[in-house]
Amino acid sequence: MELASIRIITHDVDRLARFYEAVTGITATRPAPVFAELRTTTGTVAIASTATVAMLGDHAPKPASNDSIIIEFLVDDVDAEFERLRDVLDDVTLPPTTMPWGNRSTLFRDPDGNLVNLFSRPAT
Repeated sequence: MELASIRIITHDVDRLARFYEAVTGITATRPAPVFAELRTTTGTVAIASTATVAMLGDHAPKPASNDSIIIEFLVDDVDAEFERLRDVLDDVTLPPTTMPWGNRSTLFRDPDGNLVNLFSRPAT
């Protein structure tokens, strides 16, 4: 089995795709107006409109209501990435910080309120 993607359901695919393009430096592919994908070498962040899950009715995911998942990206230099993104980050939860286990992390929320972690591992 292989993890294919993490899909974020949103009311505004364009806005969220632009945000993740800025974070990752990857241009999203847009096979349909209701869907975008940002493919990294290790996984894909998919962004989809509520229309893509409408058939689930009351069981459909609700946009901007996540409070249990952190979307994480491994980067070479957390501090440099934080500085690069400073102008697009409206909700910084944790500025660049060395965690007790050695990772260097910064956490912020995307425009829908999903928590994003950019982290680097300690040098070995």
